[in-house]
Amino acid sequence: MSMNVGSNKHDDDVIIDVNMTPLIDVMLVLLIMFIITIPIPNNAININLPNGTPPPQVNDKPPESVDLRIDAQGKIFWNEQPIADRQALEALFQNVSTKSDQDQIKLKPDRMTEYKDVAMVMALAQRLNITKIGIISNNTP
Repeated sequence: MSMNVGSNKHDDDVIIDVNMTPLIDVMLVLLIMFIITIPIPNNAININLPNGTPPPQVNDKPPESVDLRIDAQGKIFWNEQPIADRQALEALFQNVSTKSDQDQIKLKPDRMTEYKDVAMVMALAQRLNITKIGIISNNTP
Protein backbone atom coordinates (compact mmCIF):
# COMPACT_ATOMS: atom_id res chain seq x y z
CA MET A 1 0.00 0.00 0.00
CA SER A 2 1.13 3.44 -0.63
CA MET A 3 0.10 6.82 0.56
CA ASN A 4 0.09 9.91 -1.57
CA VAL A 5 0.63 13.10 0.36
CA GLY A 6 -0.16 16.29 -1.45
CA SER A 7 2.82 18.41 -2.54
CA ASN A 8 1.17 21.72 -1.77
CA LYS A 9 2.34 22.83 1.67
CA HIS A 10 -0.66 25.07 2.16
CA ASP A 11 -3.12 22.19 1.74
CA ASP A 12 -4.10 20.81 5.16
CA ASP A 13 -6.00 17.80 3.80
CA VAL A 14 -4.05 14.59 3.41
CA ILE A 15 -4.98 12.58 0.34
CA ILE A 16 -4.76 8.86 0.87
CA ASP A 17 -5.01 6.67 -2.23
CA VAL A 18 -4.89 2.92 -1.78
CA ASN A 19 -3.05 1.14 -4.56
CA MET A 20 -5.65 -1.38 -5.80
CA THR A 21 -3.39 -3.22 -8.25
CA PRO A 22 -1.90 -5.68 -5.72
CA LEU A 23 -5.35 -6.41 -4.30
CA ILE A 24 -6.73 -7.14 -7.75
CA ASP A 25 -3.73 -9.35 -8.52
CA VAL A 26 -4.23 -11.35 -5.33
CA MET A 27 -7.95 -11.74 -6.05
CA LEU A 28 -7.28 -12.95 -9.60
CA VAL A 29 -4.71 -15.47 -8.35
CA LEU A 30 -7.18 -16.75 -5.74
CA LEU A 31 -9.92 -16.99 -8.35
CA ILE A 32 -7.68 -19.00 -10.67
CA MET A 33 -6.67 -21.29 -7.80
CA PHE A 34 -10.31 -21.92 -6.91
CA ILE A 35 -11.18 -22.69 -10.53
CA ILE A 36 -8.28 -25.14 -10.80
CA THR A 37 -9.07 -26.93 -7.54
CA ILE A 38 -12.81 -27.43 -8.21
CA PRO A 39 -13.39 -31.11 -9.02
CA ILE A 40 -14.81 -31.90 -12.44
CA PRO A 41 -18.40 -33.14 -12.12
CA ASN A 42 -18.70 -36.79 -13.01
CA ASN A 43 -22.18 -37.83 -14.06
CA ALA A 44 -21.21 -41.39 -14.94
CA ILE A 45 -23.43 -44.23 -13.80
CA ASN A 46 -21.69 -47.49 -13.04
CA ILE A 47 -23.54 -50.39 -14.61
CA ASN A 48 -22.47 -54.00 -14.35
CA LEU A 49 -23.08 -55.36 -17.82
CA PRO A 50 -23.04 -59.09 -18.49
CA ASN A 51 -19.93 -60.49 -20.11
CA GLY A 52 -19.81 -63.01 -22.91
CA THR A 53 -22.51 -64.31 -25.16
CA PRO A 54 -26.05 -64.97 -23.98
CA PRO A 55 -27.02 -68.57 -23.35
CA PRO A 56 -28.68 -70.32 -26.30
CA GLN A 57 -32.44 -70.57 -26.38
CA VAL A 58 -33.55 -74.03 -25.27
CA ASN A 59 -37.11 -73.65 -26.45
CA ASP A 60 -37.85 -72.56 -30.03
CA LYS A 61 -41.31 -71.38 -29.01
CA PRO A 62 -41.18 -67.78 -27.70
CA PRO A 63 -42.99 -66.99 -24.45
CA GLU A 64 -46.60 -65.97 -24.78
CA SER A 65 -48.21 -62.77 -23.62
CA VAL A 66 -51.04 -63.23 -21.12
CA ASP A 67 -53.62 -60.50 -20.54
CA LEU A 68 -54.77 -60.70 -16.92
CA ARG A 69 -57.64 -58.27 -16.43
CA ILE A 70 -59.41 -57.32 -13.20
CA ASP A 71 -62.75 -55.55 -13.58
CA ALA A 72 -64.34 -53.07 -11.16
CA GLN A 73 -66.15 -55.84 -9.26
CA GLY A 74 -62.89 -57.75 -8.66
CA LYS A 75 -63.51 -60.51 -11.22
CA ILE A 76 -60.37 -61.82 -12.88
CA PHE A 77 -60.08 -62.64 -16.58
CA TRP A 78 -57.20 -64.68 -18.11
CA ASN A 79 -57.00 -63.76 -21.82
CA GLU A 80 -60.65 -62.62 -21.59
CA GLN A 81 -61.72 -65.99 -20.08
CA PRO A 82 -63.28 -65.58 -16.61
CA ILE A 83 -61.50 -67.31 -13.73
CA ALA A 84 -63.79 -68.97 -11.20
CA ASP A 85 -61.78 -68.51 -8.00
CA ARG A 86 -58.35 -67.99 -6.49
CA GLN A 87 -57.43 -71.68 -6.78
CA ALA A 88 -57.97 -71.57 -10.55
CA LEU A 89 -55.73 -68.50 -10.79
CA GLU A 90 -53.11 -70.27 -8.67
CA ALA A 91 -53.21 -73.27 -11.02
CA LEU A 92 -52.66 -70.99 -14.03
CA PHE A 93 -49.78 -69.25 -12.25
CA GLN A 94 -48.29 -72.67 -11.37
CA ASN A 95 -48.40 -73.59 -15.06
CA VAL A 96 -46.56 -70.38 -15.98
CA SER A 97 -43.98 -70.69 -13.20
CA THR A 98 -42.94 -74.21 -14.23
CA LYS A 99 -41.83 -73.04 -17.70
CA SER A 100 -38.13 -72.33 -18.16
CA ASP A 101 -38.97 -69.17 -20.11
CA GLN A 102 -42.03 -67.77 -18.34
CA ASP A 103 -44.90 -66.16 -20.18
CA GLN A 104 -45.21 -62.40 -19.89
CA ILE A 105 -48.25 -61.48 -17.79
CA LYS A 106 -49.81 -58.07 -18.36
CA LEU A 107 -52.01 -57.13 -15.42
CA LYS A 108 -54.70 -54.63 -16.45
CA PRO A 109 -56.82 -53.54 -13.48
CA ASP A 110 -59.90 -51.42 -14.04
CA ARG A 111 -59.78 -47.86 -12.69
CA MET A 112 -62.43 -48.68 -10.10
CA THR A 113 -60.82 -51.96 -8.95
CA GLU A 114 -60.09 -52.11 -5.25
CA TYR A 115 -56.44 -52.24 -4.32
CA LYS A 116 -56.87 -55.46 -2.34
CA ASP A 117 -57.78 -57.37 -5.52
CA VAL A 118 -54.67 -56.17 -7.35
CA ALA A 119 -52.50 -56.80 -4.28
CA MET A 120 -53.87 -60.36 -3.98
CA VAL A 121 -52.93 -61.15 -7.58
CA MET A 122 -49.47 -59.60 -7.21
CA ALA A 123 -48.82 -61.44 -3.92
CA LEU A 124 -49.91 -64.75 -5.45
CA ALA A 125 -47.61 -64.18 -8.42
CA GLN A 126 -44.71 -63.31 -6.12
CA ARG A 127 -45.30 -66.37 -3.93
CA LEU A 128 -45.21 -68.63 -7.00
CA ASN A 129 -42.02 -66.94 -8.35
CA ILE A 130 -43.61 -65.32 -11.41
CA THR A 131 -40.90 -62.97 -12.67
CA LYS A 132 -42.41 -61.54 -15.86
CA ILE A 133 -45.42 -59.58 -14.66
CA GLY A 134 -46.25 -55.96 -15.21
CA ILE A 135 -49.12 -53.59 -14.49
CA ILE A 136 -50.61 -51.76 -17.43
CA SER A 137 -52.66 -48.72 -16.52
CA ASN A 138 -55.17 -46.70 -18.46
CA ASN A 139 -54.94 -43.06 -17.41
CA THR A 140 -57.78 -41.79 -19.56
CA PRO A 141 -60.80 -40.60 -17.56
